[in-house]
Amino acid sequence: MEPGKINYQKELEKILKKLEEEQSVPRLLLHSCCAPCSSYVLEYLSAYFEITVFYYNPNIYPESEYTKRVLEQQMLIREMKVKYPVSFLAGVYEKEKFGRMAEGLEHVREGGERCFRCYALRLKETAEKAKEGGFDYFTTTLSISPLKNAQKLNEIGLAVGKAARVPYLVSDFKKRNGYQRSIELSREYDLYRQDYCGCRFSMESRKNREG
Repeated sequence: MEPGKINYQKELEKILKKLEEEQSVPRLLLHSCCAPCSSYVLEYLSAYFEITVFYYNPNIYPESEYTKRVLEQQMLIREMKVKYPVSFLAGVYEKEKFGRMAEGLEHVREGGERCFRCYALRLKETAEKAKEGGFDYFTTTLSISPLKNAQKLNEIGLAVGKAARVPYLVSDFKKRNGYQRSIELSREYDLYRQDYCGCRFSMESRKNREG
């Protein structure tokens, strides 16, 4: 691990161990970007939490892709075997809000400042919903992706959680073979796996790589 970096998977394990010792089952609002990424996270965390999956992704492009991902997410929740209940909460598809956020950052590389602001946009909304709903924690599935910056995600999550006064559940779900397990679960449930992150910039980046 690089100097100064926190192992958020180990930090998560400490929290889960404490919950087991206390024999408590808190309510978690889980921001999800798509069904495949949520699959392992639901399998893992549903043993400790009563989860509500919050689908808030104004970055997704085009709208048909957004609808497809919502339907896949709902299908997975219906079919997946979990210990504690999992429910679904739809966010508002505020594509114009994402467009305003991305203004001036159109040519920033994938994984840079535009993505960090996108993390913040979605996590802030999740924190506010968690506060409104009286949830004990909130977090996101995003750290399961090898392409997402888990350090930055956790920094943003902790900051917006502090502002909203709702604890952010730290994570790095790609650890412990989490990403590989999400691929296995995607096959098991025959999930649609998109080949780009979701926004029009990531779609264009994929097309450029393909030549």
